[in-house]
Amino acid sequence: MNQAKIKRRVGKYEMGRTIGEGTFAKVKFARNSETGDPVAIKILDKDKVLKHKMAEQIKREIATMKLIRHPHVVQLYEVLASKTKIFIVLEFVTGGELFDKIVNHGRMQEKEARKYFHQLINAVDYCHSRGVYHRDLKPENLLLHASGHLKVSDFGLSALSQQVRDDGLLHTTCGTPNYVAPEVLNDHGYDGTTADLWSCGVILFVLLAGYLPFDDSNLMNLYKKISSAEFSCPPWMSFGAMKLITRILDPNPMTRITVAEILEDEWFKKDYKPPVFNEKEDANLDDVEAVFKDSEEYHVTEKKEEQPTPMNAFELISMSKGLNLGNLFEEQQGFKRETRFTSKCSANEIISKIEEAAKPLGFDVHKKNYKMRLENVKAGRKGNLNVATEVFQVAPSLHMVEVRKAKGDTLEFHKFYKNLSTSLEDVVWKTEEEMQDR
Repeated sequence: MNQAKIKRRVGKYEMGRTIGEGTFAKVKFARNSETGDPVAIKILDKDKVLKHKMAEQIKREIATMKLIRHPHVVQLYEVLASKTKIFIVLEFVTGGELFDKIVNHGRMQEKEARKYFHQLINAVDYCHSRGVYHRDLKPENLLLHASGHLKVSDFGLSALSQQVRDDGLLHTTCGTPNYVAPEVLNDHGYDGTTADLWSCGVILFVLLAGYLPFDDSNLMNLYKKISSAEFSCPPWMSFGAMKLITRILDPNPMTRITVAEILEDEWFKKDYKPPVFNEKEDANLDDVEAVFKDSEEYHVTEKKEEQPTPMNAFELISMSKGLNLGNLFEEQQGFKRETRFTSKCSANEIISKIEEAAKPLGFDVHKKNYKMRLENVKAGRKGNLNVATEVFQVAPSLHMVEVRKAKGDTLEFHKFYKNLSTSLEDVVWKTEEEMQDR
């Protein structure tokens, strides 16, 4: 394959595919062109940050995160800025989400769940001790390193969707409702420490039970269940685990168990080994200050070009489970928020075929270069379903198409993809063996 030009470069980083997005930020895969190392880059819009008067809080939390090097926290390497954007360069974690293990294999045995819970509590306790709170712990933020241990992402960066008032408490209700503490929902102000611990309790319950402790299709009923801690543990859960979960999922933050008490709990202490690591010293914070200075000398250069992003072998492997590349293109991918297929059609042909297929399904189509945003005009269970698609060049005559849920309900996304894939049968590349099976 000939060396193709990179679609976008920010300073020394070659930008690749989008791997996540939220209200304030988008996350892209990238590679350090000097070292070849993969990174994830969180991109913020400067105007939004300034408009919501969040510059000082973000600067403070980014500076703190630069000082943190913990084995179970995704590392923040550096911060860059252009005239309009802020780029936060983060460690790229290749092992997928912890909750994919639940989706694919069901609930965990207590020994395995306890190991991950040890790592989660270690990460949370370490960051709290340095004044950094997550405030939005949920499945998407629990990643697995290639070696199998837990990495918590977005610590300290949750300020992007939070507000602190004069009383020093947080007031914005945010996060995935099923994981959010009662005091957050009640909007009386809350302490980030106790709110994070509640979310940890919900996560432990899901690891051991295989389902959520609080769940209801009606949002008001869900809030009532959370506010009164209305849940019951399954019969296979040990008494020790039930006891600990009940102490964490205490609706009163004043009497809720603390980290110090969790560390002394009999169930928790079994097989517990605190992590041994060297703390980061003398981190350079000049880049954090420079990001918010509106001066050309501090701005990184951005270069763009309009053609499908080429995908190299490293990216291809990093997207697969292990080294079996066949897993990239399977139709059965469980209840995930993204899926992919390959095609021998041209990029323009793929784009127009997706547009033709999406419009009859009730979607508005927004196109930009070789990316598309499909928005369902009809609101679903979690608002309007938004689907992002992007075409990547794998080889001169082979493209890979990523179809990703950007917003809305995951089950509705899978229903949409099933309908879409039926309409795109002549676009998807099939091997000779697959053709013979038809």
